[in-house]
Amino acid sequence: MKKIESFQVNHLNLKRGLYVSRRDVVGDQYLTTFDIRMKEPNNTPVMNTAEIHTIEHLAATFLRNHSDYDEKTVYFGPMGCRTGFYVIFKGDLKSEDIVLIMRQMFEFIANYEGEVPGADARSCGNYLDMNLPMAKYEAKLFLNDILLDIKEENLYYRD
Repeated sequence: MKKIESFQVNHLNLKRGLYVSRRDVVGDQYLTTFDIRMKEPNNTPVMNTAEIHTIEHLAATFLRNHSDYDEKTVYFGPMGCRTGFYVIFKGDLKSEDIVLIMRQMFEFIANYEGEVPGADARSCGNYLDMNLPMAKYEAKLFLNDILLDIKEENLYYRD
């Protein structure tokens, strides 16, 4: 059986960061999938589902309301291992291309006040599983530790 690309990344030395996970061509359109790695795999505690779910709602809302990224965003969602997220943007992109929008998105999440968008029974299948304070904490941690002064080691996978 073919081993998928994300399982071929060496998770033993994977640092927190923004990585190009894969590039695909669909019709005449490039799609770039990014690995937003907020936790070091197998080394630091993973996020709980409530904060992941909250980050997902806030990030998707931010991207879908952004003047430039609304049309570029294909998907934003969590990794099953709970160490981060995947975002898919239209275009043949590099990690450096999305640093600014990721800073803006994580600032939005870190500073968010109010009701979480879509956190109601009509809009979400598990709306009670939300934790805004922890989502804000995790977003601020990633923003301050990685995004505000991102290094090359946090932009490219290593073996």
